[in-house]
Amino acid sequence: MRKIKYKKGRKVQPSVLEYTGIHKQIKTEMQLFVYDAEELTEFKEVSRTQFEKCIAPGKVNWLNIHGLNDIELVKSVGDYLKVDNFMLSDILNTTKRTKLDEYHDILFFNIKSLLPVENSDTISVEQISFLLKNGILVSFQEKRSDFFTHIRERIRTHSGIVRDKKADYLLYLLLDAVMENFYITIENEEDRVEEIINLSKASTQPEILEQIEKHRDNFNFLKRSIIPLRDSLYSIKSMKDDNVFNAIEHENYSFFSRLHQKCLELLEQIEYDMDSLDSASNFFFSTQNHKMNEVMKTLTVVSVFFMPLTFIVGIYGMNFDHMPELHWPYGYFMILGLMFLLLLGMIYYFKKKKWY
Repeated sequence: MRKIKYKKGRKVQPSVLEYTGIHKQIKTEMQLFVYDAEELTEFKEVSRTQFEKCIAPGKVNWLNIHGLNDIELVKSVGDYLKVDNFMLSDILNTTKRTKLDEYHDILFFNIKSLLPVENSDTISVEQISFLLKNGILVSFQEKRSDFFTHIRERIRTHSGIVRDKKADYLLYLLLDAVMENFYITIENEEDRVEEIINLSKASTQPEILEQIEKHRDNFNFLKRSIIPLRDSLYSIKSMKDDNVFNAIEHENYSFFSRLHQKCLELLEQIEYDMDSLDSASNFFFSTQNHKMNEVMKTLTVVSVFFMPLTFIVGIYGMNFDHMPELHWPYGYFMILGLMFLLLLGMIYYFKKKKWY
């Protein structure tokens, strides 16, 4: 699993633009949607020198970029929007945590998209960044994915209110689509945790504990990714209260409040799932202890059965000359019978006391 290194991330100077992700072989591509309530224009392939001419003032312009290897293209977009280098550096530096920045008339949002890896216990991570300014929304993805396919179809078919709203509502839809991946990831983790819990009730193999700890790490990783997103969404409320930043329309703040509420729900669910893992871990150790106690109990009972028999054998193994039982014709069989009756009596007594 490629973890987000919040404290030990690679240090990149803001003046030096360098992509630090793992998708270094992916070709950078741009798509542009220009629309309003009456008209839609879609540009499936836009070059670095063409996108400025395609942007239409007064309409919603969604520029989506796949791949971050073309630094000059990213820089040209930043120059067009007059974005400072520190924002562009945060877009290219994938070790940064989720954050929200408000700088003059630009809103910058950086989020981590998490999805489970098929047939694996690991989680894949992709950084997605957004720039919002004057009806222009730019989204930066490390690679091509289908996160926003349904949103594109809604724009094409004029479904819902997306064509009637401005770019801030589109930003809400994109963020909501990314957050859906958290639900998918948590649901996948919960299914695997349920399997582990059922397995822990039927087996006491040490591998079960390893799986429990692995999924506990995954939930902690999810929690670390959602908490800064929750804080960023909450900070949008302060923008509403300040009434200074105009990139988000006043009536659309409620949509971002819904995203903040979703973050709280996700964190509550993660806490519940981690409690379930703790219960599974405690049950595993309890089962181990119970099994060990049963083994010790069995060994103790067996040793108690043979202690008096060993005592009798020890007495008659001392080889004294004046032991009268040594000269009895049936002394050997009498002692064996006494030992057998003593053993049966102890078994009956222990059974009656329910000691085994």
